[in-house]
Amino acid sequence: MSRIGNKPIDIPSGVEVKVAGSNVSVKGPLGKLEWPLVRGVGVVVEKGQILVSRSSDERKLRALHGLVRAELSNMIQGVTKGYDRSLEITGVGYKTQIQGRTMSFNVGYINPVIYEVPLGIDVKVDKQTLINVKGIDKRLVGQVAANLRGIKPPDVYKQKGVRYAGEQLRKKEGKTGK
Repeated sequence: MSRIGNKPIDIPSGVEVKVAGSNVSVKGPLGKLEWPLVRGVGVVVEKGQILVSRSSDERKLRALHGLVRAELSNMIQGVTKGYDRSLEITGVGYKTQIQGRTMSFNVGYINPVIYEVPLGIDVKVDKQTLINVKGIDKRLVGQVAANLRGIKPPDVYKQKGVRYAGEQLRKKEGKTGK
């Protein structure tokens, strides 16, 4: 019995949820998102709530039951409040610039690293070392933040690189000479 999948999702005012065939669309003040449904998982909108059900107790459907409910909940939060992730760049001479939808990173490589920001994501750069990623799709915001971090992951020896804001790194000792 899925505990998460059986919980109803409250629909806030200003949000419109439509179930059309095998698609669920959520429209709110910040934008519109869609999610394709899997055969065997049903969604019903009634009395200002979304209810997710499954047709059988098959292992795959039990797993997807909670997933669909969580995705719909994330979509509703995304179109009402949105999501954001913050990153910081640490290191001498490490910085980033944004021009239109293109970001340029100077993080210790010979040439600057160029990153194209996908549609649906807003990126702001403060002081050339603080990056704020915003959007309505939780998956896309998290993936873009992970891609930016992957350009120069933080080094555990020198503590330099691109890291999430507030991320704590364990500093390792280097080699010790005799």
